[in-house]
Amino acid sequence: MRKKIDHTPTIYDVARLAGVSISTVSRVLNVSPNVSDVTRERVQNAIDRLSFVPKAEARARAMKDFARIGVLAPFFTAPAFVQRLRGIAQSLLTTRYELTIFTVESIDHLNHYLATLPLTGHLEGLILLSLRVNNESAAKLRANDLETVLIEYPRQDLNTVEIDDIAGGEMAAAYLTNKGHQRLGFIGDTSDLGPYTIEPITLRLLGFKKGLDKAGISLPDELICKSNYEVKDAEEKIRPMLSLPHPPTAVFCATDLQAIGVINKARELGFRVPEDLAVLGFDDLDIADYVGLSTIRQPLDESGRLAVEILLSHLGDPNRPVRHVRLPLSIVERQTT
Repeated sequence: MRKKIDHTPTIYDVARLAGVSISTVSRVLNVSPNVSDVTRERVQNAIDRLSFVPKAEARARAMKDFARIGVLAPFFTAPAFVQRLRGIAQSLLTTRYELTIFTVESIDHLNHYLATLPLTGHLEGLILLSLRVNNESAAKLRANDLETVLIEYPRQDLNTVEIDDIAGGEMAAAYLTNKGHQRLGFIGDTSDLGPYTIEPITLRLLGFKKGLDKAGISLPDELICKSNYEVKDAEEKIRPMLSLPHPPTAVFCATDLQAIGVINKARELGFRVPEDLAVLGFDDLDIADYVGLSTIRQPLDESGRLAVEILLSHLGDPNRPVRHVRLPLSIVERQTT
């Protein structure tokens, strides 16, 4: 039940209801790390009960030219995220909207952003890259009329732009087995990256196994390599697989960066690529064309552009139905397969 007061709620009301100082409320609103989780939750509950809107946000909503689009992203320096952000930024260049990026480091950080940004972020729209949105956060976004688009995370109640990672893995298996490969390996980060991110690599591995099973080929544990999302780690982690008495003749890499690491180590160990070892990546980063990497292309820039298109269309007409788009994947054949 919401707390009833006789005037527009103020920061003083929030502090009084939460039993904290005004400065503590201010730190919570400004996402300061110097607030305990217990206190942050108590302040957030008071904000929710009072339907409190900070004065700065109230003024911002009254300013016709005030228009910002927020992007929430984990690990946004990774090339795939950079290319998606490039698509978003390019699509906003000719609009009145400016881009604000918020980086996410933990599930608590994500949930706090989703709880406070609708009130304090001065945003007209929000795009989330590869982040999970729970039911409570989704309900809060809708209740505060903050138009939102999710990239790479499916929800029926919010706009989404995604790919089919399982189908991508199956596509890789079909492509490599059709070239005659019978002993295949996989490299990718299938570890739990945390409860706030999605796990597309695990889905790509699942699809790869399904595709190999259709071809009557197994994928033993010795041919599955876990590696971080970086070239040097892939170089180090792939060595034992390539040093087996019977190494694979083809490796499906869950990302292009890991594929480059595999190619580097394979050549160092005396493998000819693709004669002795075929290497297939995933993403089609800008660098893939430069190094001649065969890969599965997902439309990274296009996903960012499409997210902006969907967001702006809903800002123009909030009554539009929720939109779900699944972008196609394709094989780009170059010199490594």
